[in-house]
Amino acid sequence: MRRQSGILEDRAIATLSETGGLTAQRPLDVDQIQPASLDLRLGDRAFRVRASFLPGKANRVADKLERLKLHEIDLRQRAVLETGCVYIVPLMESLALPEHVSASANPKSSTGRLDIFTRLMIDHGQEFDKIPAGYDGPLYLEVSPRTFPIVVRAGSRLSQIRFRIGQAHLCERALNDLHAAETLVASDQPNVTGGGIALSVDLLGSGPSRLIGYRAKRHTPVIDVERKASYDILDFWEPIENRGQDGLILDPDEFYILVSREAVHVPPLHAAEMTPFDPLVGEFRVHYAGFFDPGFGHRPAGGTGARAVLEVRSHEVPFILEHGQIVGRLVYEHMLARPAALYGQELGSHYQAQGLKLSKHFRQA
Repeated sequence: MRRQSGILEDRAIATLSETGGLTAQRPLDVDQIQPASLDLRLGDRAFRVRASFLPGKANRVADKLERLKLHEIDLRQRAVLETGCVYIVPLMESLALPEHVSASANPKSSTGRLDIFTRLMIDHGQEFDKIPAGYDGPLYLEVSPRTFPIVVRAGSRLSQIRFRIGQAHLCERALNDLHAAETLVASDQPNVTGGGIALSVDLLGSGPSRLIGYRAKRHTPVIDVERKASYDILDFWEPIENRGQDGLILDPDEFYILVSREAVHVPPLHAAEMTPFDPLVGEFRVHYAGFFDPGFGHRPAGGTGARAVLEVRSHEVPFILEHGQIVGRLVYEHMLARPAALYGQELGSHYQAQGLKLSKHFRQA
């Protein structure tokens, strides 16, 4: 059954490409379309700029780039993007959306877990990561590595885009009903509001060492975003163990990988997104990569949910996290139709049925 409003599934995204709503400089990669999103590819040039910017209603991105760029980088061969720098990269994909289709963007899971800050930009845009219905024009990605210098090339995928028709968000009552039927988070007393369903942090740990997370090291070697299972964890991360302390103190401007206490489930006819920052729960940001595809943690995939990995950065002041503290909320949306391939089933995934897990670039113990 196809709904009148909701998130476009994989077949609808393919149709959008076939009918000209989505175009690209080269054919789409065979695995580029995900169950409820499309991976976006870097083009063959990157521009180092003085500072982040928005084009504003009266400007194209290219016009502002001419004024703000410091130098141009050729991405046809591998290139290093340095920490603390801001780069603007024209993407291979462009849009000519129908008048009833809008879109939003988010970093990919592996991008967020490497602390790579990315935001999508469009011509005449007045906010990041939002594409209004009917947009016709190019796409650009702002890229700023925060902790690790990275190696990228044309075709590297750091961001993803999700297309929707109309209003797809579940209201509080619908979210409660769906949780009662499908168990969206493994919690005896779920905290559900109009803003979504709450997730809390696990600081008890698991395994003999009672590992609760990782803190990123500074001044590391570069990470090639295309290489999988290639890097030693201890060269880049400091493991954090539960030694009986009352909580975890987040140091300002340090980056942490933690995990939710609850297992998360996204049913096949729904998609989810985690809110990245809520000042009401503390001065920290959680989860750069907010998209959860249909089938994430779905039972036929081998369990009753998968825990959400949390990409955490404190702001301004030290902040104490305690076990079970709410750190973010999942917002659920309807799909237009069930995807042909679900996350982690028909499509393999590094992160299905996960617990605490670093990005796919590291050799897992």
